[in-house]
Amino acid sequence: MAGSDLDRPLYGRGPSPGLRFTVCAILSILLMYYDRHGQLVHRIRYGLEAVVYPVQVAVGSPSVAWHWLTDSLQTSADLRAENAQLQGEVRELALRSMRQDALEQENAQLRELRASLPPLIKHWQLAQIIDVETDPLRQRVVIDKGSHEGVHVNQAVVDSHGILGQVARVGPLSAEVILVTDPEDAIPVQLTRNSLRTIAVGGGNDGELVLPYLAANADIRADDLLVSSGLGGVYPAGFPVARVIGVRRESAQLPAQVRAAPVADVTRDREVILLEFSADNPAAPAPNPPIAPASAPKPKLAPKPTEPEDE
Repeated sequence: MAGSDLDRPLYGRGPSPGLRFTVCAILSILLMYYDRHGQLVHRIRYGLEAVVYPVQVAVGSPSVAWHWLTDSLQTSADLRAENAQLQGEVRELALRSMRQDALEQENAQLRELRASLPPLIKHWQLAQIIDVETDPLRQRVVIDKGSHEGVHVNQAVVDSHGILGQVARVGPLSAEVILVTDPEDAIPVQLTRNSLRTIAVGGGNDGELVLPYLAANADIRADDLLVSSGLGGVYPAGFPVARVIGVRRESAQLPAQVRAAPVADVTRDREVILLEFSADNPAAPAPNPPIAPASAPKPKLAPKPTEPEDE
C-alpha cells in the first residue's frame, strides 16, 4: 500500500471532489451576495475595462488610423474639388458681371449718342472703331463701315460729346476717319460766349487743336467752348468741338497762341455715329462757295456813257 501511495502522481493529490465542490459553491454564493449588495462584479468589470483599454487602443489603432487617414484624404480631395468648382463659378460670375457692365455702359453711351442728335439729321448709323492711329503727324481711326453701308468721303463723324472728325477715305467694308486733332484737318469754329469765328487746326502732337488765326487782342479766354460754325459744308452749326485750355499773348504784333482740347475722346470711344444731313434744313452745313477758275474770262463792263458836248 505504501508503495502504491508513493507511485501516485503528485497532480492527483489534493482535496476530495466533494470538498472542492463545497468550496466553489460557498465562493459562488459569497460572490453572488456581494454582487447583489455591493456591485462587486460591476466594480471588477470596471477595473478590468480600465486595464484592457490600452490593449484595445493598441489593437484598434492601425484600423482607426487607416480610416482616419483615408477619410482625411477623401475630405481633402472633396474640398479641393469643391474649391476648384467654386473658383470656376466665381470666375464665370465675374465675367458675366463684366459683360453686363459693358452692355450697360454701351447702352448708356448709345442713349447719349441718340439724344445728342439734332432734328436736322436725315440718317445716322453706328460704326465701331477697329483701329486707332495717334502718331504726332497722323490722328486717324478706322471704322467697320464702308461704301457698302453708304459711307462717303467728308461724312461727319461724332460721338456723344461732340465732333470727332470726318471720313477721309472709304473702302468697301471700312473707312478711315481723320480726327479734328490731325495736323491736316481744319474746322471752322465759333465761340459760344461772344460768337467769335475762327478756324481750328489739328495740333497733332498732344491731341489738341490750335487757333492760329486770332489776333493778340482777340476776346478769348481759357474754358471757352468752341462749336462748329456751320461753314465748310461738313458739320452743322452748334456741334461742340473743343474747349480752350490755354491762351498766350507775347506781343501785340503777333497772333495769340491758343490751344484747345477736343471734347470727343477717341481713347474712350468704342462706337461713333456717321451723320447724314437734310439739305433742305436751314441748320444744315453751308456748302463752300464755288471758286472760279483762274482762266475764267472777266466779265465785260458796260461802256460808260459819254456826256454830250456843249454847243
